[in-house]
Amino acid sequence: MTTAAIAYSALCIAVLGSLGRIGRWFWIKIGPENQEAPSLRAAARSFAATLKAVSAAGLRRPLRSLAVDTLFQLHILKHDWRRWVMHMALFYGMVLLVVLHALDDFTLKPLGVDYMPTLNPWRFLRNLGGIMVLTGVAMAVWRCRADPFRKRTRSLADRLARTFLAAMVVSGILLESVQILSPAIFDAMVDDYAFSDDIQEIEALKTYWSSSWGSGVTAELPTDDAQILALGQEMHAAFCADCHDRPQSAFLSYPVSRALKPLADRLDRLGLEGLLWYLHFITACLGLALLPFSKFFHLLATPISLMVRAGGPAEATAPALRSVRRAMGLDACTHCGVCSQHCAVAVIYQAIPNPAILPSEKIGALKRWTNDAQSPVASQLAEGSFICTACGRCTQWCPSGIDLQDLWQASQKDLVRRGRGPAHHWIRSQNAAQWASGAGSKPLNPAHQAHTLGLGDNPETFWACVQCTTCTNVCPVVAVAEDPHRDLDLTPQQVMNLMRLQLRELALGARMVWDCVTCYQCQEHCPQGVRVADILYELRNEAVRRLQPIAPRAQGSEDAQGEA
Repeated sequence: MTTAAIAYSALCIAVLGSLGRIGRWFWIKIGPENQEAPSLRAAARSFAATLKAVSAAGLRRPLRSLAVDTLFQLHILKHDWRRWVMHMALFYGMVLLVVLHALDDFTLKPLGVDYMPTLNPWRFLRNLGGIMVLTGVAMAVWRCRADPFRKRTRSLADRLARTFLAAMVVSGILLESVQILSPAIFDAMVDDYAFSDDIQEIEALKTYWSSSWGSGVTAELPTDDAQILALGQEMHAAFCADCHDRPQSAFLSYPVSRALKPLADRLDRLGLEGLLWYLHFITACLGLALLPFSKFFHLLATPISLMVRAGGPAEATAPALRSVRRAMGLDACTHCGVCSQHCAVAVIYQAIPNPAILPSEKIGALKRWTNDAQSPVASQLAEGSFICTACGRCTQWCPSGIDLQDLWQASQKDLVRRGRGPAHHWIRSQNAAQWASGAGSKPLNPAHQAHTLGLGDNPETFWACVQCTTCTNVCPVVAVAEDPHRDLDLTPQQVMNLMRLQLRELALGARMVWDCVTCYQCQEHCPQGVRVADILYELRNEAVRRLQPIAPRAQGSEDAQGEA
């Protein structure tokens, strides 16, 4: 396969993959507005409704968002100028490299510009783009290492993206450095373009390139002879000047070539120029082909999401567009971690090691869950989603303009609808005896023991209980129950008796444990000082860890539908 075929194949994969990724915005449904099963017809209707809603809103505000939020990224500047510098360096560095180098056939030639990589300003601009990208990557690495929070939440995709960008740019710099040096390349150009049989003239050209241009060719004539240098300059003007400018303008590559000059002949024998060319070419083609399937897709998704959001708040848009906006948000996330840094419940992550508590990690879990509703990440997502307090700070600080609060609220309703609601929803799917039969085969993981108070493991907690029913008589939950046995399974006094008899599994699934309002009336009125409310609270935590893995996922249960 030729290099042109590889390049066009990578471009086709990037285009088709991006169209497929964008098509998913109209295929998947997040939220209760439209729970129609995914189909091509439903996706087409969603696409048509989105176009209608966008056209009705007008283009003035989206175009303004394109200029302000994409070209200048002022939405990042207002939060953190360091991140703005990093993003601008990465964004415009890649624009320079892609538009003025990688895709010059599509960007410059249609404008009548004859691109030649060894001429200025292209050589200078290419090095400028490279130093900008490397600066952005260095700032990103420093930011992750200097910020303890980002250091804990960085992902493999983040590291791969930075490594990929750095490898692509560094291989390009080394390639240009070796090309400046290479005696073999110089000899090939002389054979092809220097129409002279005079050995003296060819040697003068070598001397001129070796002394003035930094080439690695071996000069047979004195490099300090003014006449020889003048003749070499004439030869250069006649045969080389149309395609070559002084390499000193390559402010990254030229210093590297100077450092490698003593090794020029050895590098030629090793074939390093060819190896670097293929490395750079394959890296660039892989980056293009992987764009729709990697973190790089946010380069397309984030500007589109910002422009669509400029049309107004989610609640003011049509239901079809609302669902599409949520799907866009999943792809627009850059995993920058700003939302998690300002999250009101992020501190809980220190006590409960569930990454889905953090908004930046929860959006990744939500993306995996929308692709596969049976994914193991569903339990983590449910726990993280219902810990959220809906304070809206994540939306306020999101530099990608994602309405995270709307996304969490919609996904919570989907979780409930699919039987993944909070514990007080799915615990009602069975009674205490049914839960006990399953819990007996699922002992508490020893790794979770540290998260309990240990009251249930200490017999002294219950030895004083005389089953006087005082806790049951003062309990407001029991007082409002029409039939405590049916509605609550067990009363507080019965729960304490089961604990005293070491029948904890039978108490875990009791609805009384989950209906308790933690008013502490039972504990305050207990004549024996038994910590009734604390024990009920401990049972909740243990029940989540032990019963959730065996919880039935009944789709569309009456409680779930009522909540949604």
